[in-house]
Amino acid sequence: MFKRLLNLQWKSFFRKASFKTELWIKIFMGIGAFFVAIYLLGFGVGAFFLIEKQGWGDPLRVVNKFLVYYLAFDFMFRYMLQKMPVANIKPLLYQPIKKSKIVHFILGQTASSFFNWTHAFFFIPFSIILLIKDYTAIGVIGWHLAAMALIYAANFLNVLVNSKDVVFYSIVAVFVLLGVSQYYSLFDVTSYTQPIFDVFYDVPWTAIVPWLLTIGLYFGAHNHFLNRMYLDAGLAKKTAEAKTEEMDWLNRYGALGTFLKNDIRLIKRNKRSRTAVLMSVLFLFYGLLFFTGGIEAYDNSFMKIFAGIFVTGGFLFTFGQFVPSWDSSYYPLMMSQNIKYREYLDSKWYLVLMATVISTILATPYLYFGWQAYAACLVGGIYNLGINSHLVLWGGAYIKMPVDLTSNKKAFGDKQAFNGKTLLLSLPKLLLPIIIYALGHFLISEIGGYVLVALVGLCGFIFKNKVFNKIEEIYKKEKYKTLQAYKQKS
Repeated sequence: MFKRLLNLQWKSFFRKASFKTELWIKIFMGIGAFFVAIYLLGFGVGAFFLIEKQGWGDPLRVVNKFLVYYLAFDFMFRYMLQKMPVANIKPLLYQPIKKSKIVHFILGQTASSFFNWTHAFFFIPFSIILLIKDYTAIGVIGWHLAAMALIYAANFLNVLVNSKDVVFYSIVAVFVLLGVSQYYSLFDVTSYTQPIFDVFYDVPWTAIVPWLLTIGLYFGAHNHFLNRMYLDAGLAKKTAEAKTEEMDWLNRYGALGTFLKNDIRLIKRNKRSRTAVLMSVLFLFYGLLFFTGGIEAYDNSFMKIFAGIFVTGGFLFTFGQFVPSWDSSYYPLMMSQNIKYREYLDSKWYLVLMATVISTILATPYLYFGWQAYAACLVGGIYNLGINSHLVLWGGAYIKMPVDLTSNKKAFGDKQAFNGKTLLLSLPKLLLPIIIYALGHFLISEIGGYVLVALVGLCGFIFKNKVFNKIEEIYKKEKYKTLQAYKQKS
């Protein structure tokens, strides 16, 4: 039965209208996964010797001390980027297939995710080094098995809470507070968690405890979804009372105002789009990693430009990246009306413009860390408005991925407002301004680099009409492929 379900998903992938786009994305993501695996492999081999060389203490105990933060970061990272397996559930419910087998298949796919097996590239070589260094074999095996059990426990916990944003943000808030408290020597949570991880080595049979936890979470997730897999309510679309919002102040802008009204209503009424806006707000704090000087590798002008693009481009990357997918549910209706693509694209551009200007203004407190910090944000905002906003809309013509606005549940589909695909497609938009800055930096000066990035962004405004004419032609060319793709629900 599992072979049959895998065969159905294999056919679904190759028969999608967006097959070419998704194939290239998967290839690039595979390359990214390869480099992540190499990085973890190097860290797994070198961690023991690095800790030993620095004289920080017993390498195993040091790793155990910070393992709680490793697991917390893994949980947050997978919540943001890990996609739950996409399965066309409703047609399967009509077939002579037990619901239990469908759920086992879905959960089995999450267990084989890159977010789980990639940790082996750290834990296996580190465990081998421990054995070479005469640590007891039974203790190392117990510790290793316990660590991998906790990784899979995080996987099934993610499955359970993926539709409960309150739980996720509460966990994030707790660990942020714990990290800050430890940094300022107020409270050290590792003094309580390290002994727990030490026990897995000192008393190897205790490794059964995290495995029992993992099995419990697995069956908890299984029962959770099994009890909701029925058409009349479990998979039915939720309905709510409609509320009218006129927003008459936008009427003066004609068709542009009408589109802006629709976008504002979409953001206010749907959890999926509100999540995208929330993520763009969190992007404002991303600069703290780069401008405070806390991380030596980030303390340079090149990485500050990277941070400036990110800080001011949060809405552009989380919301703008999915234009026109946000309108996929009624896109066929729009295309049957007397609507000009140019007016539609202009409305999206102005929405991104307003959000980017607001983000640039809100980034003003970074002046506290020096003029270079805010200069990076300012020129990053100009570049986002002039260049990246065009690139986002241009790329939207090829991202034919429908967005379900009626649900924010991620258990049986890609319901995340920010995922690996959007991150991958954002890389050219982040790297190009760094290259432009580098040219100005080395040919002129640091100020020359900032000025050059700003000038390139201003050129985007000057040639906006010509660029939008090209983008409009692409949207018209891709129109029927997009309509076909939006009809596909899986």
